[in-house]
Amino acid sequence: MSTPTTTPTTLQPAQHARPAEVPTPAGVDTHCPYCALQCGMTLRPPAEAGALPEVVERTAFPVNRGALCGKGRTSPEVLSAAVRLTGPLVRGADGELAPASWDEALDRVAAGLLRVRAAHGRDAVGVFGGGGLTNEKAYALGKFARVVLRTSQIDYNGRFCMSSAAAAHQRAFGLDRGLPFPLADVARTGCVILVGSNLADTMPPALRYLTELRDSGGTLIVIDPRRTRTAEQADLHLQPRPGTDLALALGLLHLVVAEGRLDEDFIAARTSGWEQALPGVMAHWPELVERITGVPVPQLRQAVAMFCDAAESMVLTARGPEQQAKGTDTVSAWINLCLATGRAGRPLSGYGCLTGQGNGQGGREHGQKADQLPGYRKLDDPAARAHVAGVWGVDPDDLPGPGRSAYELLDTLGGDIRALLLMGSNPVVSAPRAAHVAERIAALDFLAVCDVVLSETAAMADVVLPVTQWAEETGTTTNLEGRVVLRRKAVDPPPGVRSDLEVLGALAGRLGWEQGFPADPEEVFDELRRASEGGPADYSGISYARIAAEDGVFWPCPRRPSDATAAPGAPGAVDSPGTPRLFLDRFATPDGRARFTPVQDRPSAEEPSADFPYYLTTGRVLAQYQSGAQTRRVRELNEAAPGPFVQLHPRLADRLGVAEGDPLAVTSRRGRAVAPARVSAAIRPDTVFMPFHWPGSGRANTVTNPALDPTSRMPEFKVCAVRVERASDVR
Repeated sequence: MSTPTTTPTTLQPAQHARPAEVPTPAGVDTHCPYCALQCGMTLRPPAEAGALPEVVERTAFPVNRGALCGKGRTSPEVLSAAVRLTGPLVRGADGELAPASWDEALDRVAAGLLRVRAAHGRDAVGVFGGGGLTNEKAYALGKFARVVLRTSQIDYNGRFCMSSAAAAHQRAFGLDRGLPFPLADVARTGCVILVGSNLADTMPPALRYLTELRDSGGTLIVIDPRRTRTAEQADLHLQPRPGTDLALALGLLHLVVAEGRLDEDFIAARTSGWEQALPGVMAHWPELVERITGVPVPQLRQAVAMFCDAAESMVLTARGPEQQAKGTDTVSAWINLCLATGRAGRPLSGYGCLTGQGNGQGGREHGQKADQLPGYRKLDDPAARAHVAGVWGVDPDDLPGPGRSAYELLDTLGGDIRALLLMGSNPVVSAPRAAHVAERIAALDFLAVCDVVLSETAAMADVVLPVTQWAEETGTTTNLEGRVVLRRKAVDPPPGVRSDLEVLGALAGRLGWEQGFPADPEEVFDELRRASEGGPADYSGISYARIAAEDGVFWPCPRRPSDATAAPGAPGAVDSPGTPRLFLDRFATPDGRARFTPVQDRPSAEEPSADFPYYLTTGRVLAQYQSGAQTRRVRELNEAAPGPFVQLHPRLADRLGVAEGDPLAVTSRRGRAVAPARVSAAIRPDTVFMPFHWPGSGRANTVTNPALDPTSRMPEFKVCAVRVERASDVR
């Protein structure tokens, strides 16, 4: 595959040439542990023994330029020994978790995995990772699964993040990177269509780019069933029914064709497949799309005019359109809109996905995903297997094939999969049909969990291994732009805590692999570079020193050796400058052309009915993050968002006889959640909303639908049919 080229020098993001930053009394430059912005921050050492480090603005980092949300500001709170694990726990004969030594805990894990493998085969052992793991840990976990355990059964919770957008990227562009341009370009385009994202709550420091866009004369279109704080910033807010984003995108493209707004020169020169995609587009005329989506035709026409009249435009999608059983096709429809109007493969235009998890991008690039090897190589590609096996020192034939996707893996626990090693995830809260997932986890013969805190999932484990977290270890992550950044160790962990890399090395040794799993993250990263070399996500030209000197390096970044024998980073190797902007000269397809994807609208996996007459959609709130395992341990964040709620329209509240704060039951075919009512005209009358950060009776994912996208295997978190009642009326 040819490497996408960089943009002209005049459009390069600002580079700050300076020596690698090192810890000083003033603090350690690092990055926030939460979302995919990976905001830069400085941690200042505590003023006295036993205190926590202080977060200081780091204005030089170009992504957030010093801005931090409340989660970032309070992130040191989770470093406190009062809220986190400080020693291993082992379940005793009485069924309770009790403190244990590291040797006892590691021996128990190794014995449990070996026992299940001996009785039921290699694929009876599963591995489940997390989108918050550093690149080094994600790489080592994938290698451990395939080399030490030799199991095909590995996936990660990043499957629930942007897998639909990734699949659509691959089939349109031949390469998947969340944003194919730096985030700063968003402020410099002419019009942005933001689909299913509430940046004001999920990535607050990024909201400034939309503000700067409008201040410079650009326009913002927000598509969301709710009038969120982000939608309030928009020049135009389209409020479709949940699950109808595909029809909406097709309807907008229909109007582009009907109004003669196609960029026919771009279509002819840089794309293929338009004739095959056109019939599906023309089948979605404006009046039909209005009936499907609830968006009036005049608003559809206004959106097309705003998007096409701007000299440059972008479409940015997030979990709203992606977390659907038709999410891949939905994203493809939005990409088709960009291609048909020439809004791709040129500066300040294009399609991008706003990755959610801190390392959702890097976590799948380097081996946690069921069908991928490091460097975004396909596991069923013989050449890819040979390359990675050579780096690992194993026979390519010994590597297992592709395994189950995340939900399918969880659904098989206690059946085909009898033991699970879980690292950095909390599926008891975060997975769809969560009560069923909890039952499957309880049915396992053996469960080992590596985590920072005793999450709801860790509390069910046979062995819990306490591991270091962001400020206690060094490692790289890859943010939503494809910028590889370096988190630096700023404080020492408690004495009873070890890094995930140390854990994997110790387990590998107990399972017969004395070499190949070092604890030094830079040593792991150097191996990752070799394993990724020549792959779509090529990191071989990136080093810790380069990242520190350049405020991150954009992949793909291949080394360009003047000496063919030179190792990555060696004196004879001349490394690429990185690729801030993809596709300016050609797309990463065999012929260099972007590909239109023929798509047709179809109903959601579950539509409202007489018994379940309303839509449920889910999402995040500003003060909590993902399953809440860490943020729910921070006092300030809990005061701001103390628990779950059900947002509903005043007309629906009147119909149900519900007042603000009344307990409300939301019931689907899978279960029931109960939470206080929050009455608001910001939501459609036919829809209710629940945040998904909490366990217990208000757990939104008790209700959500695990129906899977046939391509990405993404569950349909964002839409299901529910019944809504006062909790006192439920018998």
